[in-house]
Parts: sequence; structure tokens; C-alpha cells
Amino acid sequence: MNRRIVFALIALALAPAGADATESALGRSITGAQITPFVGIVPPTPGLNVSVSYINYDGSIGGSKSVPIGGSTALDLHAKVDLYAATFAYIWNTGKGRWNYASMFTVPYIRPTATASLFVGQRSAAVNDRASGLFDLYFAPVIASYHVSEVEHWSFGVYIYAPTADYTKGRLANKGLNIWTYSPAVGYTHLYDKGSFEFSALAGVDFYSKNHATDYQNGAVFRLDLLAMKRTPSGWGFGGVIGVIRQLENDDGPTADRLNGFKGRSYGAGPALAYKKSFSKESNIDFTLRWVKEFDVRNRIKGEPLVLNISLAL
Repeated sequence: MNRRIVFALIALALAPAGADATESALGRSITGAQITPFVGIVPPTPGLNVSVSYINYDGSIGGSKSVPIGGSTALDLHAKVDLYAATFAYIWNTGKGRWNYASMFTVPYIRPTATASLFVGQRSAAVNDRASGLFDLYFAPVIASYHVSEVEHWSFGVYIYAPTADYTKGRLANKGLNIWTYSPAVGYTHLYDKGSFEFSALAGVDFYSKNHATDYQNGAVFRLDLLAMKRTPSGWGFGGVIGVIRQLENDDGPTADRLNGFKGRSYGAGPALAYKKSFSKESNIDFTLRWVKEFDVRNRIKGEPLVLNISLAL
């Protein structure tokens, strides 16, 4: 295991600005986008690492479906999100035992755009909105990784999103969600065929605080991502990803009550591509790219997320 693996654990494990059945049909997690290669592994080599990522999400929710957004409801919602993130991770100096630890902090920049027919009381009007700026900061104080063997690994962490970005009640496109989110997650990685074939899984639950500006409480959301990847001696990797998002409980509040709790789900699947270029034993660059097609979507935006991550170990 080398330093580059930690990027896989922290760079996209908390990819925000996704879509689940929460307020505005946009939440913290994107179907199939949280997991990355080697998600169960924190490597033993200590030090600071930096990774950058990009997520494009473009989707809509049908014209007959009412969506809670900004304290009112909207129809025919179409949203596009471009999210850029820089992640800083520090691997603790704990040696090569069964356990290794890391801490991470992510600074995201978001560019959301949205169009919809917005309802205020009994009146509606077509609205276009866009924004850009820093998104809600998020971090994990401790990510712990347990190495069962050289080929089997587990990771555990609680990830926290703080409502640091600007939020204005009544807007279609906001830079932040105006809520705290706590996301305990468990990762698993198993390596086969001398490490050339990988199976990884990531499961977590997103717990949201109440948005006091709109009197809206999102229900807890369960998410599960699965990844399989075959790597070649030339540095290329080919595989696929499956994602599941299931809301565990109804949303709560006056608007949510009018929409029967707005409880939702989504599934997704798609291909994944990876490439690694090594410059020395400890210096390399990694690219990972995936595209996910969402299906069987209920009470949330349906789209096709595209996720790119670039990590550099020096």
C-alpha cells in the first residue's frame, strides 16, 4: 500500500451537491459517486496529501411532481451542478500495524443553476436562478482503517458538513444547504488476482439538521456504492459502479407534510475508468472517471452524474 490510496478514501467519499429525496430534491450524496478505488484503505505512510475532484450533475424532476424548495414548492425543476473540490488529508504516523488513521478537510466550490415553475401561495411563475461560490465545508476528524490482511481492508469514519456557504430563502439555486449533516460511513476493499482486481463497497447514512429558514427537516438517507475494477500492467483500469440511495424516513415540516413526506429513492449504474502514471516509487499521478445512469427514481432529481478525480503523490 502506498500514499496514493488515501486519496481514494477521502477525495470523493463525501461528494456533496447530489440528489436524494431531501429539500429541493438535492442533498449531500449522489447515486454511485461516493465510492472510489481502495475506499477501505488508509495506508501507513504518514504525511499531508492533496487531491482535486470535479463533479457534473445535470438532471430534472417531472413537471407534475411538486418539489419543496426555498420555503415553497416548484414544478418542472431542472438543475445543473458543477462542483470542484480540493481535499487535504493528513495520514497519522502510526506505523504498519493493523490500524492506520487519517484526518481530512475539503474546500468545495459550486456553480448551481436551476429553472422551475415556482409557487408562492396560490401563484406560480417561471424562474431561472444561478449562483457560484464556496460550498459548505466538510471534514472528518478521524478516518480509521483496519487491515484484516494484505488483501482485505475496512475503513470507518464520521464526516461532518458545516453550513458555511451563503443561503437565501426563496432562491432556486443556493451555494449551501443551510444545514449541518453528519454521515457515518463504512468502507470495504478486497483485492484479488495479486491485487490486479478490486472489489470495494461503501455504505453510510446522512443525518440532516433542520433548516430553520424554511422549517424543513430532511429525513435520514441510506446510501450504498459498489465498485469493481480490473487493472492492467500498463496502468489502465476498467470497471463499473452501482449505487443505491434510499431514504429511511419521511421529511418533516409544513411543506413536507403537504407532499406526503417526500420520501424517495434512486438507483444507478455505469462504467468506471482509471489510469495511474508512476514517476518513482513514491511519486505518481492517478486519474479516475465514472459516469452513472440513474433509474427507478422517486421524489428526487433524475440525472447522469459524471465524476472526475485527480490525485498526486509526491
